[in-house]
Amino acid sequence: MQEMTLDKVKRFAEQNKMIPENSMIIAGVSGGNDSMTMLHLLKSLQAGWNFGLRVVHVNHGIRGEEAERDQKVVEDICRQWEIPCSSYCYDVPQLSEKWKLGTEETGRIVRRKAFKAEKKKCGQQECVCRIALAHNKNDLAETMLHHLARGTGLRGLCSLKPVNGEVIRPLLCLERKEIDEYIKECGIPGILDSTNLEDEYTRNRIRRHILPMMEQEINTKAIEHMAETSRILTEAEEFLTEEAQALVQRYRETDGSYCLKEDFFYKKEILKSYGVRVILETLSGQRRDLSQIHIRQTLELYLCQVSKRIDLPYGLEAVRSYDGVCIRKKFCRKSSEMASPKEEFALPLSQGTVETSYGRFEIKIFPCSGEKILEKKYTKWFDCDKIRCSLSVRTRKSGDYLVIGKGGESKKLTRCMIDDRVPKESREQIPLIADGEEIVWIVGGRISERYKITSCTRNILEITYQGGTRK
Repeated sequence: MQEMTLDKVKRFAEQNKMIPENSMIIAGVSGGNDSMTMLHLLKSLQAGWNFGLRVVHVNHGIRGEEAERDQKVVEDICRQWEIPCSSYCYDVPQLSEKWKLGTEETGRIVRRKAFKAEKKKCGQQECVCRIALAHNKNDLAETMLHHLARGTGLRGLCSLKPVNGEVIRPLLCLERKEIDEYIKECGIPGILDSTNLEDEYTRNRIRRHILPMMEQEINTKAIEHMAETSRILTEAEEFLTEEAQALVQRYRETDGSYCLKEDFFYKKEILKSYGVRVILETLSGQRRDLSQIHIRQTLELYLCQVSKRIDLPYGLEAVRSYDGVCIRKKFCRKSSEMASPKEEFALPLSQGTVETSYGRFEIKIFPCSGEKILEKKYTKWFDCDKIRCSLSVRTRKSGDYLVIGKGGESKKLTRCMIDDRVPKESREQIPLIADGEEIVWIVGGRISERYKITSCTRNILEITYQGGTRK
């Protein structure tokens, strides 16, 4: 049995490329049967493989004397087997209260801290580090059932992977009964964590009641089949994520935001969901607290009216724009709004350059001699003699209007911007050339019909916008 188990774990580690040559394996050892078996197997593999081995034990400060006993057992066995061991002690109940987190979440955080500290000791620059955790097939099945009940989606059903970044799980090919047989045959000291016998935790209830019932009354190979299903789901999850990453790159803007255009919303539902998830994770740098609800709300935004927005975790927002749905960091919008100055600058009818907080404007005046009218987005020609007052540069005000018809018909500036599909959040930032309340030019957009060049024009006013100077 001992040799069979060792060979099984060896093949599993080789298939999944768990242990690079000359790497350092940092094994998380609690003192229970699973972690003690893992440590023994890793020590046995060292004989033929070239890797270092260290142990990290975390005392959570929860179970009093029992926790002290566990620490001593782990330290004693490491001395006996000549494996370097570091014990890290934390007062998890106190930290849990301080951080306003549950004890389970706090426990996960301190364990990550312990492994990080141990990696520092190893000197990561000198070798590749891998963190070995003792999860087995039963743990995988428990996790699947737990996540299935919570509705975590496809990712949750394949969360325990043989290799996940620097984390390796050498025992994921073994069931708990195989581990119990191995530890008994090898005479390895194992400790029972009394909290595993309590039904207070959901995972314990699944372990103690649901899984045994499934094996006894549904299928004796239920755990094995769930492990195989998890492997298939992992492949599907990885494929969909890669496809979604390639897809959303088409919609990435130069400022780092994403604008999902109409064609995106004709894709298959699952690809759209994964695409939005990839975007949210990319922009936030996080995975936690990003749920299917946020993805669904973002997708449903496409059916809403323009300018409708929703708040998302980690300072993100999604906005319905004219082009589709824009997903971005909130501060991008807010900082631009704050930067929008409300000053008004005179624009004299004379040759030269005018510097404003809205940008630089170059002015030229020259006689009209039948030239072809210049058609550029940021350079416009106007009939100089039709200007009644001195021009000014500013942003929009109440009462602003634009002449849109040759007969003098006018339209409110706001309505013009809506018709031109100017995003609501951008309307306050667009510089305007104004003649009193009458808008001469929406910079970058349309100009007033009243000031256009005609056959009667004698003098041309050329205005060129040369970009912003705002900090």
